[in-house]
Amino acid sequence: MNKWEMVRLGDVTENISSGRNKARKKNGAYKVYGSTGIIGQADEFNYSSDTVLVARVGVNCGYVHLAQGCYGVSDNTLVFEPIKQKLDLKFAYYQLKNLNINQYAKGAGQPLITGGLLKSLEISLPPLDVQKKIADILDRSSALIEKRKTQIAKLDLLVKAKFVEMFGNPTTNIHGWECGTIRDVAREVKYGTSSPAVAEGRYPYLRMNNITYSGHLDTADLKHIDMPDTELEKYIVRKGDVLFNRTNSKELVGKTCVFDVDAPMVIAGYIIRIRLNDKATPTYLSAFLNSDYGKQTLRSICKAIIGQANINAQELQDIDMLIPPIELQRQFADFVRQTEKVKEQMQHGLNKLELLYKSLMQKCFNGEIE
Repeated sequence: MNKWEMVRLGDVTENISSGRNKARKKNGAYKVYGSTGIIGQADEFNYSSDTVLVARVGVNCGYVHLAQGCYGVSDNTLVFEPIKQKLDLKFAYYQLKNLNINQYAKGAGQPLITGGLLKSLEISLPPLDVQKKIADILDRSSALIEKRKTQIAKLDLLVKAKFVEMFGNPTTNIHGWECGTIRDVAREVKYGTSSPAVAEGRYPYLRMNNITYSGHLDTADLKHIDMPDTELEKYIVRKGDVLFNRTNSKELVGKTCVFDVDAPMVIAGYIIRIRLNDKATPTYLSAFLNSDYGKQTLRSICKAIIGQANINAQELQDIDMLIPPIELQRQFADFVRQTEKVKEQMQHGLNKLELLYKSLMQKCFNGEIE
């Protein structure tokens, strides 16, 4: 049982109030925080002391951020200023994360947390020296997690660099590769189905959120769908297919990945399935579309439709591309496979670190640290 004193947050804070800085410029000198964290840069700041921020409204309601230095805060965020003689800043940050504040939000359509509600919440309050010790333990654990995430992200950058090293810049074509379009390497291009997901569907159902911006398949959140056998071949994806997200926000439209799973799945209508002929490998085409050049090209051709951007199958197939020798493409695919193996091992290590962090968090706030 926790042996520490229980106190209301309002009793250990100087102030809990909404932010008030909406103005922001991309190249401003000062960070501006919103409900998702840093949302821009401003030429001026409203706050100049280290503090904790809590998203107060919307889908990110309850997210906790640590702000340091000089910064601005949007009115979607609560500024939480602890009394330094009672509550250590870093301890407050981790304690608020541990509270899962979003569970206290009011309102179904637009969840909301008020300063008054936050003040009424109770936390366990160990002596200041123990608070600092707990914050230090969690800081070190968090740093290990962030370091591992950075290492994993660098592997994606390594693949992008290898792509440029092997194939060059498509705008200059210094190697003199064959020029063509995606149409020249595609054997078949098909849209997904518009049928809705069902609770007990037979097939996993891939949607646009299952393709990451960096070009990977993410099956962590899968819906399911039923499909008549007569319709299945139109919409099923199999290992080696390239998946292209044709409708999304302008920043995200064109996300592309290789379907590398043995189990068959069905794609939703916002995805285009590309099956290739023997002139290109799936890994090469996906890397091309995910390259800086590819993303720039996609942004230049996508059309905005009621807040969403779209690239249809014909526009996709008309995209110019270099077609290097297939053997070179296969060498690149081998490099990617080896890199993905290393990444998988590192991800396994990251999962262990995150489990350790959760265990530490529980011990820290259950009074097991002295």
